[in-house]
Amino acid sequence: MADLNRLRRHLFTGQLAVRRYFPEATLAAITEAVRVCESRHAGEIRFVIEAALPTAAVWRGLSPRERALEVFAEQRVWDTAHNNGVLLYVLIADRAVEIVADRGVGGGHVAQAEWPAVCALIEAHYRAGRFREGSVAGVAAIAEVLARHAPGLPDVGNEMPDRPLILR
Repeated sequence: MADLNRLRRHLFTGQLAVRRYFPEATLAAITEAVRVCESRHAGEIRFVIEAALPTAAVWRGLSPRERALEVFAEQRVWDTAHNNGVLLYVLIADRAVEIVADRGVGGGHVAQAEWPAVCALIEAHYRAGRFREGSVAGVAAIAEVLARHAPGLPDVGNEMPDRPLILR
């Protein structure tokens, strides 16, 4: 059975929250951060924002992590030439940030603790109301991880859009 507070948050969090936290200037800053950061390594960063989950998903107890894995597959983040896609997923209603990295990221040598540390950095900014700064810092932190664990593979170009995707 779903947590009623969580269900209420998902029912009342909509696109207005997305526009408030991620106005056009913030989306543009994230786009530029992704573009710049991807020039440093062969990895691909996909930034996805979702206001809330459907009621049925909340009722089933779908976690932000489980949803991030679904989005990773739906957006085909795994479908890059070197399996080097990284999803940065933001679920506003749960105030959650998740990172899902494909198997080719860092040649499988990225320590599991690095991704939660990046999420914590972003979430700290978000809690303080700094969505632009937190998002840009998160993209930069992902780029640092990818640069440290470069797969040594050639960059095949921009395989994924740099602009954040807002799910409806």
